[in-house]
Amino acid sequence: MESASAWTTLSQHLKIAIVGAGWAGLAAAIQATQKGHHVTLLEASKFWGGRARSIQTNSENYPALDNGQHILIGAYQQTLSMMQIVGIDLEKAFWRKPLDLRYADGSGLSLPNKSFPINLLQGIVLNPCWRVVDKWQLMKTAWQWHAMNFECAEHLTVADLCQNMTPTVWQDLMEPLCVSALNTPAHEASGKVFLRIMKDALFGPAGSSDLLLPRLDLGELFPHAAIKWLEKNKVSCQSGQRIDSIVDLGNNPNEAKRWQLGDDKFDHVVIATPAWDAAHLLEIFNSAWSTTANQLKHETIATVYVQGPLDFKLPQPVLALRTAQGSPAQFAFDRGQIYTEARTPGLLAFVVSANKLSKEDVTQQVMEQWRALLSQLGQNGLHIEAFKVIQTVVEKRATFACTPNLKRPRATPCQGITVCGDYIEGPYPATLEGAVISGIQAVP
Repeated sequence: MESASAWTTLSQHLKIAIVGAGWAGLAAAIQATQKGHHVTLLEASKFWGGRARSIQTNSENYPALDNGQHILIGAYQQTLSMMQIVGIDLEKAFWRKPLDLRYADGSGLSLPNKSFPINLLQGIVLNPCWRVVDKWQLMKTAWQWHAMNFECAEHLTVADLCQNMTPTVWQDLMEPLCVSALNTPAHEASGKVFLRIMKDALFGPAGSSDLLLPRLDLGELFPHAAIKWLEKNKVSCQSGQRIDSIVDLGNNPNEAKRWQLGDDKFDHVVIATPAWDAAHLLEIFNSAWSTTANQLKHETIATVYVQGPLDFKLPQPVLALRTAQGSPAQFAFDRGQIYTEARTPGLLAFVVSANKLSKEDVTQQVMEQWRALLSQLGQNGLHIEAFKVIQTVVEKRATFACTPNLKRPRATPCQGITVCGDYIEGPYPATLEGAVISGIQAVP
């Protein structure tokens, strides 16, 4: 009988189990398949896509929504590449537009459709709502970051990095930009990770800072196409298959590891589950790794879906909102304008990052915030009663809290097992791009 080590050496094509079919697990499965490995994809739930997926609404007559309002940026090259591999037409899937984070009164940052650094310079210098001192301090700080190669000490927060900016730029731009990118309040968020985002997006190649607004729901955007591609390439994709334990079959230290999951045996295992589930599976193999994973703190994101009149449109597809006590939403998305394939005119999504409120309270406060905003938009003829809450989605552990000096678990807890997910040690916060990159890198 051929030993595991002999089989691996001769073939180089491993029998790999991937546990979890979120975006990291799907990326790992695609990468492993392209490398010629024999792949089995195991997902505990009945749904593909993990936290970034489409969901059914409470109303039977309403189309699917998303389990949270996601946008991509042009810098997400690995995610976009994965989409193309599985047959997604990026031109049809996204509405691509230059970065636009303006408020209802026209303040905030909007970049022209030009390459760096012209786009950034024009966006700042020609901003009609900022004073000269606002613009000067922002440009001065940005070029200081550039001179530092976008690196800083581990202990610094985003607030520390922005302390020389004026209150106007801080409130209009940096604070909402931070909480949307890192899902962590700016005075608690890692300056080091934030600078990496700034480097790759605002200071990256042409198009890096572009907003990519999905025209499709999250399920159609990647997970469904990924599963079709995997099944076409002979991958066994099994939903409703929860893995509660992994058995080590490697009794001989001189042979390659072998693992048993359920009734099947594998040469390598990729764990692509949330951190708490990965910690449970790996406790017997590396308790220190599990401790690190379990110590991660998490932030909540709430998305309030509101249906307005069918002919209602926001002045722009993504509208920045001013936050204050009782006004928690940072952004409003006009899904009627963006999601053309869904045909949902008048449907709005209000996003509350780093949410601390209950489902009932966040819904009530968002609607009060929207009531006040209607008059600013010149919609005095419209009453709040014309807008009905369709559904509020609260993802309690949407992302890890991206704080300074954060110790994140490594991708290699032990020989023969790798882990992927947006929480794994890496340069990015909890983003789709971070998840996809970790999935690609987890494949031997």
